[in-house]
Amino acid sequence: QVQLVESGGGLVQAGGSLGISCAASGRTFGSYTMNWFRQAPGQEREFVAGTSWNGAMKYYADSVKGRFTISRDNAKNTAYLQMNTLQPEDTAVYYCAAGLTGQCDNNHAWGCTWGQGTQVTVSS
Repeated sequence: QVQLVESGGGLVQAGGSLGISCAASGRTFGSYTMNWFRQAPGQEREFVAGTSWNGAMKYYADSVKGRFTISRDNAKNTAYLQMNTLQPEDTAVYYCAAGLTGQCDNNHAWGCTWGQGTQVTVSS
């Protein structure tokens, strides 16, 4: 089973940019969809972005479309989320999640393997 470790979170001013990464262990990384979810205080965890096993297909929540970009490098077992034009409402713990289509994607989370999360804070 894959294990995930996020990095790169931090504090950024509104309008700024930040990139976060998700390093995966295991030889099956290339078999999984890779996704980013986030959870703000007092709110439910929500889907942010996802990409297919080969990176050919990408999905975004409407709230981040045009501002965030998901990518992956299967040779490095790493997924990325580049976040531009950040707003205070983007403040949350961001979680990397891996799984199979239909189990862990923009419509499903029951089959996700989760990372520990990384805090992203956007100041106004």
